[in-house]
Amino acid sequence: MDWTIWAGLAAGLLISVVTAPVGVSGAVFLLPVQLSVLGVPSPAVTPTNLLFNVVAGPGALWRYRRDGALRDGLARRLVLWTLPGVVVGAAVRVFVLPGPGAFRLLVAALLLPLGTWLCLRTLRPVRLPSDTAEPSAPALAALGLTVGTVGGIYGIGGGSLLGPVLAARGMPMTRIAPATLATTFTTSIAGAAAYALLALASPGPVAPDWRLGVACGLGGLIGGYLGARLQPRLPESALRLLLGALAAALGALYAVQAVA
Repeated sequence: MDWTIWAGLAAGLLISVVTAPVGVSGAVFLLPVQLSVLGVPSPAVTPTNLLFNVVAGPGALWRYRRDGALRDGLARRLVLWTLPGVVVGAAVRVFVLPGPGAFRLLVAALLLPLGTWLCLRTLRPVRLPSDTAEPSAPALAALGLTVGTVGGIYGIGGGSLLGPVLAARGMPMTRIAPATLATTFTTSIAGAAAYALLALASPGPVAPDWRLGVACGLGGLIGGYLGARLQPRLPESALRLLLGALAAALGALYAVQAVA
């Protein structure tokens, strides 16, 4: 078997164990591994990442559902608005941002400020009541559409962007994590389907790398379940710092590569 399959399986497992407790599928960190280590071409790396989300998602979601954490209606409201955005993002990725140079700039623009913000927010937390309400309906709609579009371009489903925004309002991670993972899973199905259709009308490597995407997803399936199970036992501040540091480091790396 090709070494990239085993490497993808291991990467998906390790990343998901760390990210699932904070409501992130891990695709935001897996994408640079696929692009730089496993050699997935651009833009096919984006639908491959969405395929990872589809295969990996049920692991953590099953555990959260078993614990009763998915009974909140927040997940349904987020899915309603992110779904249209992810389809638009897929079209933008294929027809407007197909080249690796522009894509690396986008990766850097997303990860570097996101990672820095996560670290600063963790080191200097804003004291907000734990029962802070979710955003208003119009604000939630705008947030969902924006994150869905960016997630469709980037191939991350949007959970890694939704989580920090909702956490900044003081909403507890026990409520955010299941909702953002459910949103990522649903929008990734729509995004992967959109890319499959766009591949029929666009030249170049647009379709996902099915073998590698499934291999990474199987690792994420196991890692996501383990991460969701570990959430009550892990210090949230340490996880946020780790995620922030990884995101900032990867963003800085791609910024250097994009301008080199």
